[in-house]
Formats: sequence, structure tokens, C-alpha cells
Amino acid sequence: MAEAHTPAEHKPAAAPQAGAPIQGAAPGKTPPNKRVLAVVGLIALAALGAGGRMWYKSHHYVETENAYVTGRVHPVSARVAGVVTRVLVDDNQMVKAGDVIAELDPADHAVRVEQIEAQIASVEQQIEQAGAQVAQVRAQAAAAGAQVRQAEAQLVRARQDAERFGQLYNETMKAVSKAEVDASSAARAGAVADVAARRESASAAQAQVAAADAAREVLRAQVKVLQAQLKDARLQLAYNRIVAPVAGRIGKRSIEVGARVQPGQQLLAVVEDKVWVVANFKETQLARLEPGQQVHLEVDALPGKDLMGRVDSFSPASGNQFALLPADNATGNFTKIVQRVPVKITLDPQDVKKYAGRLVPGMSVVAEVVLDQKAAPVATQTASAAH
Repeated sequence: MAEAHTPAEHKPAAAPQAGAPIQGAAPGKTPPNKRVLAVVGLIALAALGAGGRMWYKSHHYVETENAYVTGRVHPVSARVAGVVTRVLVDDNQMVKAGDVIAELDPADHAVRVEQIEAQIASVEQQIEQAGAQVAQVRAQAAAAGAQVRQAEAQLVRARQDAERFGQLYNETMKAVSKAEVDASSAARAGAVADVAARRESASAAQAQVAAADAAREVLRAQVKVLQAQLKDARLQLAYNRIVAPVAGRIGKRSIEVGARVQPGQQLLAVVEDKVWVVANFKETQLARLEPGQQVHLEVDALPGKDLMGRVDSFSPASGNQFALLPADNATGNFTKIVQRVPVKITLDPQDVKKYAGRLVPGMSVVAEVVLDQKAAPVATQTASAAH
């Protein structure tokens, strides 16, 4: 009899033990956690380097980005009204002090000068006439004085005759007639009256001399007034030539031929090449700043160029005090804000000369003051003395 075969029992395979390597996995692969550790280490080193650099700079430098190139900008305006006939400069052109920038039509002022000159000539003729009149009245006064002396002599004779006739006609002796005595007395009285009249005439003649002299002095004073007016008219005529007040470059030109300008109207500006930097430092940074300290300057318009300067002086007030509407802190909503104080930094004259025409007012600057160097005397700064 055939043996009965029982089906074999299928037992489940044993599960792989924990931690055992899986068959078929790629051997030698780095676990991800080591990469993370490397990246974290690099970030930590970079942070330490940046922190160290910040600590070093905070102890040896004071820096601000709130800084700008500044210079002298001279607005040029007309001093008299007129029509522009010539413009002798162009935009951005270099000019010297005294160079003619533009010319106005001088016709009106030239006529005024000629008119005053004619008035002066007329008054001078009147002065000559007054001089002749003074000579005439002086001669009349001299004649009146001579007549006074003549009348006084006749008065002396009349008095003598009257005394003589009075002595010859008395109670004891009547050598002359009564009529002769009366005639001598009358002649004496007439001589007295004539002397008085002559003296009055002489006084009137002297008064005429004084009046003639006064009239001549009035004319002379009028000449002085006219000469002052002539000087002013000539100045007004000269103001038709608009000249550059300083040496520099032309900017913001708005003058054109044919335009009518008014006194005080700005026509253009002349910008000097002498520039410096105004850096607005925080008030908390000023404690370590001193005049004469060296400053490294980076101008945005000159990338990669390291310019040198020195601290020149500090503003007498914060920027808020010079604002058009300063903040009023005496209110209930006061909030303390760190103020900025402008600090003037003079540039190295060689840098100013080297970058002439490229350093212009208004450019942004990064200023870095070196604290661990001995401050140089500011009085020896050439650029500072120039301003």
C-alpha cells in the first residue's frame, strides 16, 4: 500500500534583525547628518569672522553712510532790469572770476548817463554866471563903501563948519549971520542922514554879495548831487555786463538771448572746484571724534577709489535745529530720537586736484573715521584754510 504523503508545512521566514545590513544596499554611502554638521560649522566660522570684524571696526572706526560732498555754489543774478543781448557761456563751462557771462541792452542806462552829464554841464555854466554876479555885487559893495567914506568925510566937514559958525555967532560976537549958522547946521544934519543912507546901501550890497555866494554854493552842491547820480547811472550801465563772481563751472543755466530779466532774478550758478564732505554722525558717535583725525572716504561715483580726508570741525547745532520746522519737544507725545550732527571733513588737496570735475556737491559718500591714529593739527590743512 502506498504511503500517504502529507503536504509539507510552510513556515514563515525569519524577519531580519534590527541594525543588520540590508542585502542589495549600496555600500560606502555617507550618512546625511555629517553634511549638515559641515555646513553648520562653516556658517559658524563665517559668523565668528563677521562678528570679529564688526567688533574690531566698532572699536577702531566710526562709520556713517549719511555723508555727502559739499561745495560753494554761487547763484548769479541780474542787478538791473534789461533784455539779454548776448550769452557768452555754455552749460558746465569753466569760467574765471570777472569773466563776462552775459550782456544786457545798455541803451536805457546810456541815455540816463548822457542826460545827467548834460545837467552837470548846464549847472556848471550857471555856476560861472553866479561867479560873475558875485564879482559884480562885490564891486557894487566896494563902491557903496567908498560912498560911505565920502559921506563920512563930508559929515566931518559939515560938523566943523557948524562948530565954526556957532563960535562966530554968539551973544558977544555976531561975525556971521544967523542964516549962515542955520545953513551950516542943516548941512551937518544932511551929512549925518547921508552917511546913514550910504551905510544902509553898503549893508545891502554886502547882503547881495552873501546871497550871490550862497546861490553859487547851492549850484555847486547841485553839481555834487548830479555827480553822485552820474556815478550811480554809470554803475547801472556797468551792471548790464553780468560777470562771474568766482572761478568755477557754470550750472543751472536759465538765461537765453532775448529774455527780459529783473533785478534779483537768478540766471545761473557758479560752482567752485573746492569741495569737502559733510558727514552727519549720530550724537552717540561724537564722543570719540576729534578734529584732525584721518578719514577714509568712499564716493559712490568713484567705486574702488579710496579718498583721504581729515575731520575739520563740528557743526554748532544738530541738523534738526537748522531745519525749516524744528521739532518741538515740549509736547506730550515726546519720543527720544538719536540726533545727527554735521561734521565737516576736508579732502586731501591732491585728491581734490586729481578728481577735479568729478567730485561735485551732492554726491553720496561713506565716511570712516580712524580712531587709533593721532589727530593731526587742523590748522595745517590746506583745504580747510582755503575755506
